[in-house]
Amino acid sequence: QVDVTAMARLFGYVDVTDSGFVVAVLSVAFNPLFWNVVARWEHRTRALSRVFGSPRLACYCLGAVILMLNCLRSHCFTEAMKSQPKLEGLDCHWAYYSGLAILAVGTLFVISSFLALGFIGTFLGDYFGILMEAKVTSFPFSILDNPMYWGSTAIYLGWSLM
Repeated sequence: QVDVTAMARLFGYVDVTDSGFVVAVLSVAFNPLFWNVVARWEHRTRALSRVFGSPRLACYCLGAVILMLNCLRSHCFTEAMKSQPKLEGLDCHWAYYSGLAILAVGTLFVISSFLALGFIGTFLGDYFGILMEAKVTSFPFSILDNPMYWGSTAIYLGWSLM
């Protein structure tokens, strides 16, 4: 038998019927699914590289689409957070500043990952046949295996606390 009281208490603070919440959840799920499906399709067929005339241009275009989808996801997430019930215990300075600190660390990981990988390395260049000369082992990869994912997660967690 499983005790579901904690989960029931948690769902008391989340309005899953809110359309903004549903759109945010769908956008959070859709983005990585989209870019992974498109990147694997490109790797198998090289169709985008042919359409755009070069793998680099195709990668830059996919990267631009991913960035736009991420902006949309962030907007949907922010709007959903505004419409959800708030925990009274988190309506204080320590929660705000803790969220700000977590957001800052997440931003550090995301930006430093981007700078270490470059645009093409960040936006799936390997699926387009554009490989880096060597594995990136500098910060933040020296302390985390997936700093872009951890950083993005920290950003959303920090934003939620704020």
